Parts: sequence; structure tokens; C-alpha cells
Amino acid sequence: MAQLTRTESAEGEAGRLPAPPLAIETRGLRKEYGEQVAVHDVTIAVPRGEVFGFLGPNGAGKSTTVKMLLGLAFPTAGEARILGQPLGAVGAKRRIGFLPEQFRFHEWLRGEEFLDFHGQLYGLSRAERRRRIPEVLELVGLGGRGRDRLRTYSKGMLQRAGLAQALLNDPALVFLDEPTSALDPIGRREVRDIIRALKARGMTVFLNSHLLSEVETVCDRVAIVDRGHVVRQGTLKELLQASLDVDLTLGALDDAALRRIEEYGAIVAREAGALSVRMDDIEEVPRLVDALVRAGVAVYGVTPHRRSLEDVFLGAVEGEPSEVRSTQYEVRIHPAPVGAFGLPHSPPPFVLRTAYCVLPGAQR
Repeated sequence: MAQLTRTESAEGEAGRLPAPPLAIETRGLRKEYGEQVAVHDVTIAVPRGEVFGFLGPNGAGKSTTVKMLLGLAFPTAGEARILGQPLGAVGAKRRIGFLPEQFRFHEWLRGEEFLDFHGQLYGLSRAERRRRIPEVLELVGLGGRGRDRLRTYSKGMLQRAGLAQALLNDPALVFLDEPTSALDPIGRREVRDIIRALKARGMTVFLNSHLLSEVETVCDRVAIVDRGHVVRQGTLKELLQASLDVDLTLGALDDAALRRIEEYGAIVAREAGALSVRMDDIEEVPRLVDALVRAGVAVYGVTPHRRSLEDVFLGAVEGEPSEVRSTQYEVRIHPAPVGAFGLPHSPPPFVLRTAYCVLPGAQR
């Protein structure tokens, strides 16, 4: 495969500044099993040193994609490079760590014996194994438990042991499939801290998780796959700030007022006295309020809603929801005296001051 250019994204956009080196780059990756297509078209770009979240519903093709990236399955079509090398290259595999979701360990082994066995599979020397095993046990919170047999480990401890083996060879790229699924809240927080520490060391983390809150907390970039296609991808900032919904509680509206609102965004929901507008920029909210007040519309409430990763995910796989909401910031504007906004002069200043003073807080 020819090296993918650094001045274009995975979606083929050109003309940007050179992108950072990529840990993973794929184009049109496809996998067929007979007449069944498990993966139709996966095109992603994962910069080195980032935490990348790979999301999708069950059966979306996530596991098949990971198998292809690891060299455990061969793509039917498409191109890919891992750590700058062709898919399946032994040199790249030596620099990869992997924690599968469903793993089975030899429970009669002690923790240190288990890691020593995997260290030999990695090709680590005896000296390297002696140095790395205590380090990774301490890193995952199993310091002092290496002499215990795996059969005595709790489910959460086994998850940590699996994470330790994925990090044993000090990989440049590690694949983690549901790494917090068996952990309590404290354990999940510790794994998040580990992922952040790995990133700080320059390691690339490919995270497959159904816990969207976890992904939103630690990931720099996300791709959402559905039915074998990548349907959304980008940095978290790009995905979460792509749009916001603003709920308005208003007085009487005429057709002219509705047209004025549609100049600022699409009306996605409407009922008596209230409507919801999907807007691209929160900075437009005060301008919309100003336009409504100047048009003589009584504005009683303005509530911007920032979208969560769950909102983005559901919108990508089920269609954009109009009723799903995330963090809410609300401002209430007390109604002016009856008929005040119908006067030809400007509306009372206290109404505008209230709107403009409170709305910037919604950017928190």
C-alpha cells in the first residue's frame, strides 16, 4: 500500500497543514465472510500519541475491524498501515499490545508466571521480563499480588492482569476492548488514570468501549461505526460542538417571527408556547433573542443544551434525535407588562441585560 498522504484526512480532504504521524491509517477496509459482509467500508486515521475511541452498537463490525488491524483476520479489500508498516507486518505486531474483551487465562498460574509466559511470547529476554513484570503489576494496581494464583483473583483483578499483559512489551500502540467492564467505579477511575499515563508517555491507545461516559472522559478522537460503515468521526470537540439545541419559551408567534427564527437554525420541535432550535454556534443565541425581542416577541425562557457523546452516538446510528438532551443551562426572563413589546420603541433595557448577562454562562 502506498503511504497515505499527511496533508489529507481519512476522508480525503486536502489542503490542510501536515498532520501528525499516524499510528493507524485505513482506507476502504472491507471484510466478507462468504456472502455476508461484516465490514463494508472503514476509513479512519489515528494520530500517534492519542486515545482513540471506537464506538458502535453490537454487530456493527467493531470486533472484525480490530481483528483485521491486529492481523488476526485478512481484509477482503481496502488498505491499512499500522505504525507506518503494512497490515500484518511482524515488526509492527511486536510493538502492539492487546486486551480482548473475553479472555481466558490459565488459572493455576501465579500472576508473575502468567506474565512471564506472555513475556516469552513477546520475545522479551529474561532480564527484560524480570524488570517489566513488577512494573506493570504496580501500574495496574496488582503490586504485591504477583505470587498469588489467578484462581484467587477477583473478576476485576483478572481484568487488571489482562491489562498488565497488554502493556508488558511496552507497546507503541495498545488495543483495549472494554477494559473497565468488570471494574467497580474506583477501578474504572484507576484505569482512566492508567490510560492518561500511557498517553503522557506517547503511547497510542485504541479504546473499544460501550461506556460512552468513559470514552468522553479519556478520548481525544472518536469514530462511530454502524453496519460496517464509519458514520461519524472526528475529535471530541468537533463532534460535541457541531451543534446545540436551544429551547425557547415564547409568547405569540406569527409567520414572520418563525421565519426570523429559522434564519438562526432549524426548528426541530414545537408545541404551544415553546419550540426547540438546532443551532451551530452558541454565540448566535443572544443574537436570536435580540432579534425576537426587536420583533415584538415576548421571550420568557432560553435553555441551551450542549450535546453529549451519547446524543452524537444515537444521532449517528438512529438518526438525529430532537428530544435527547444533555447538560442544561437555563435562564429565565420574567415577562414584561402586557403589551410592552408591542410598543414601537425599543424593549425595556432590563430584559436585554438579563438575557445577555446569563447566557454566556452556558458556555461552561
